[in-house]
Amino acid sequence: MLQVARLAPNLLLEAGPRVVEFLLGQLNGDGGGKDRDGKSDLYYTAFCIEGLLAMRVDPPADRVRKYLESFGDGGDLDFVHLCCLVRCWASIGGDGLGAKTRMRMAERIASFRRRDGGFNPTPGETDGTVYHSFLALGAWQDLEMEIPQLDRLAESVAVLQTQDGAYGNEKSLNIATTPTTAAAATLLRHCSYEVSPRVGAWLKSRCHESGGFLAIPGAPMPDLLSTATALHALAGLHVPLEDIQEKCLDFVDSLWTGRAFCGSWEDDAQDSEYTYYALLALGHLSL
Repeated sequence: MLQVARLAPNLLLEAGPRVVEFLLGQLNGDGGGKDRDGKSDLYYTAFCIEGLLAMRVDPPADRVRKYLESFGDGGDLDFVHLCCLVRCWASIGGDGLGAKTRMRMAERIASFRRRDGGFNPTPGETDGTVYHSFLALGAWQDLEMEIPQLDRLAESVAVLQTQDGAYGNEKSLNIATTPTTAAAATLLRHCSYEVSPRVGAWLKSRCHESGGFLAIPGAPMPDLLSTATALHALAGLHVPLEDIQEKCLDFVDSLWTGRAFCGSWEDDAQDSEYTYYALLALGHLSL
């Protein structure tokens, strides 16, 4: 994702420095990224760092490193924030993690693996979810380790395909969404698992007539998360984007505040998460 997001400055042009200024301003004094209440949070820290790297600017590594060090090996973190901690370390240079710490992190992530081979942090669950399996795969890659039984991970996601060719997040809620389908397609592709052409067709059909992608069929408006993840998955599936390129560019531009990006037409809050998704979308739309 980061490699593609690095192409965004080619479209941002004179707006680029304002994006950089915004992202730098989203880092608190302790080195953590601001959530929507201004508090430091690992989730937003990951997006701040990735956004700055996409803009080809080095984040203040020393300050961020001290923040990351305060979490140790992540033993007290929930699954999502543990994966974010791993991602942050990888982004600023994983040399800050010793071999023993890496192993403890990998073992903690592995503790969330379920009977079907997927990942799910909910106690008592026997099946994984697309979202948490996607995060686990990324974390293992960031730790520069091979995830055990990769085929079982892929199979746990493959069975979540819905009748229309898309993917639901979990067996108990088998409702397809654009971000979930995009994550499933990307994960399966990384696992060298064959992805049906129906997946790409379903994703592309979620493109709104005014640009951007809908989260679900019939959603009232497109959003930036669905747009960025759909474009990323479609590019990975080698689905042509030329016919929707201009209107998707117009959609992303409509969410520009002059400093950063919002998540949708009804969301007037700008943050590092959606600004990064805008960079990812722009990177794909610049190709």
